[in-house]
Amino acid sequence: MSFFEIIMLVCFGSAWPASISKSYTSRDNSGKSLAFMLIIFTGYVSGVFHKVFYHYDNVIWLYVLNALLVGIDICLYFRNSMIKRSV
Repeated sequence: MSFFEIIMLVCFGSAWPASISKSYTSRDNSGKSLAFMLIIFTGYVSGVFHKVFYHYDNVIWLYVLNALLVGIDICLYFRNSMIKRSV
């Protein structure tokens, strides 16, 4: 288990709750990039696969949590797109 890997995941993951809150309350995708979120999501899922197949340790849960947070923001992106289209 790498201390620096944990710090990286905590730092990157700490931004997602604010992003989710903004997406949920504003109902707007301004400043959001679906491509960026999909790239980040892919990176976290790849981290999970690496932990499962090559170097399993408890850091896997930080990758899972971050992927879940990004996944929620992606879902909100589509929700907000549907809301904007219906208005």
